[in-house]
Amino acid sequence: MNYKQLQTDVEKHVNDYFNTHHDSRLVYHNLQHTKDVVQATHQIANHYQLSDEDFFIVTAAAWFHDTGYFEDAMDHEVKGAGLANTYLESLGVKADVREKVSAAILSTKIPQQPKNQLDNILCDADLFHLGTEDFRKKGKMMHKEAELIYGKDISKNEWRIKDIQFLESQHYHTDYARLLLEDQKQRNIEKIKSKLSDQKEQVVFDEIPVEMTSSAVVAKDGKKKDKKDKLEKPDKGIETMFRITSANNQRLSDMADNKAHILITVNSIMLSLIVSLLLRRLEDHSNLIIPTFILLSVSLTCVVVSILSTRPSIPPGIFTPEDIDTKKVNLLFFGNFYKMSLPTYTDGMLKVMNDKDFLYGTLITDVYSGGVVLGRKYKLIRLAYNIFMFGLIAAVLAFVVAYAAYGKL
Repeated sequence: MNYKQLQTDVEKHVNDYFNTHHDSRLVYHNLQHTKDVVQATHQIANHYQLSDEDFFIVTAAAWFHDTGYFEDAMDHEVKGAGLANTYLESLGVKADVREKVSAAILSTKIPQQPKNQLDNILCDADLFHLGTEDFRKKGKMMHKEAELIYGKDISKNEWRIKDIQFLESQHYHTDYARLLLEDQKQRNIEKIKSKLSDQKEQVVFDEIPVEMTSSAVVAKDGKKKDKKDKLEKPDKGIETMFRITSANNQRLSDMADNKAHILITVNSIMLSLIVSLLLRRLEDHSNLIIPTFILLSVSLTCVVVSILSTRPSIPPGIFTPEDIDTKKVNLLFFGNFYKMSLPTYTDGMLKVMNDKDFLYGTLITDVYSGGVVLGRKYKLIRLAYNIFMFGLIAAVLAFVVAYAAYGKL
């Protein structure tokens, strides 16, 4: 199926749906919120490199996930899933794809209960704002919406108390969202707590769904606290960047190792079959000598190149005091210190931690070194796959020619 065209159709349909359905109470759960969730869904989904079908599933679910608010705010997930299923069926989308879209939408019901990666992505995208600096702005909108829907005034302290309960019980489901959003979410929680009155109100708030309190109104902090936050934000952003980059490098390295393992396994099986079955018959079938050795060479070369791609390179494992003083050593990589004594390594690490420039320089070096290793690894993996693909084609053609020539003799 043409999933890109289907995504375009779904986007147009949901935009038209919001433009033709109006509810002045929906200050937060409107078209803009839906677009924000779609954008967050794409951000997380791109990180995991989903297939076209899976990418369409989470995108369609994101577009439809709150359309049910116009029919029933309390049970909007079920209504939204029904609207999605009906429309996708009219587009000729397969039943199993429609079921996955509906399941993803239903998984966003609070408390969230995702059952697979696609559900995890949508659930995290729906509550993406909890871990962003837009938290305060969107919290005001949700507070206002809750008052309009339930026809009652909700004090700031009521809202904050219930919101803290929700935020502390909520957790992100994907590694990507946890790395990117969790720190900011915790800071948002602390800001809410700091604004609670000294005499907290005891609130009975059960008639309002927890989802309606997934953000809180956070008043502006004092000048001193604002200044402190501004100073901390760059460091927090840098730390998050390094965490995500390191996690990405590790994930890409694992993928490369898995690809190499596949090639080694397949070609090892082929080598054993060639040696055990074909070589013993070459005396009687001399016409198969060339294609057999082509296939043998291809398999052996693939195995060798794949092994080279995963074969580790171990440095000496020693650093000198001069390396520390000149800030040239990366103490985050085991290959630079595994032969050193613990006191020497500890002393070096303390110097790294006490020098901000040295620390960030070490992190940059570590990320760069990981990238260089990844580049070499993927280059060899690509070479191995090219050898396997073109070599297998050449071997098959050689067998065809050999059999054709033998048949004419």
